[in-house]
Amino acid sequence: METETTNLTDWSPDQIELGRRWVQAWKAAGPELERLRREELRRLDGLQAISLLCGPADYHVPPRVARSTSGLVEQQRWFRKAAGHE
Repeated sequence: METETTNLTDWSPDQIELGRRWVQAWKAAGPELERLRREELRRLDGLQAISLLCGPADYHVPPRVARSTSGLVEQQRWFRKAAGHE
């Protein structure tokens, strides 16, 4: 049976110990970081987050300006045209 080689074969015992301590530190920090993340999400203002992600939105100019119809009339016109009725 062949033994698997790992990336740790080149590590010294001190490096392995440092790696173990690093992993333990992140295991200990994980729950606290998750608690902070959830707290920040609860306090988040949704409209402000959207503004930060998408930039300011002016709903008076295209493409965000309100349309006069839902587009259903236009869709029906395309269907009639495709069916050869127009």
